[in-house]
Amino acid sequence: MPTGLKQTSSVVSVGFRTVETGPNTFTQGSVDLNLSPLDREVFVVLAVNMDSAFPDAQAGVNASVACALTTTSQTDIATLQDANCLSRLTNTIQAAGFVDGGVGFTSQALETPPSTLEYIGIIATNDFFVSIKGSNNLAAKAV
Repeated sequence: MPTGLKQTSSVVSVGFRTVETGPNTFTQGSVDLNLSPLDREVFVVLAVNMDSAFPDAQAGVNASVACALTTTSQTDIATLQDANCLSRLTNTIQAAGFVDGGVGFTSQALETPPSTLEYIGIIATNDFFVSIKGSNNLAAKAV
């Protein structure tokens, strides 16, 4: 536990789901943490596990699904260079120039951080944000 913080509850798992409002459309969902700002409660993030739908495999077309978990509202998918981004996941299918569905790639942060980390982030607001955006997909995707 970080210095200066007092643990008042046990570890809890928080679930979420965000679905694109349409194929290849940036969509963001808010997840309420029910913190009490008057009591100066914060949420200490120990790990993040994001699972997204895979991109649509189409012959000759590169497709992707990108997702991010952030402590503040965003207007596009955040990257890890953004201070408010706690985790990012990208699933890509590279098929340009192929006559089949191409080759899939995944890039994401560790689902469970190494034991040398006390925590990976602190959320001091009542909510956090999960965003998703596909590229060249035929159907809306979810995270």
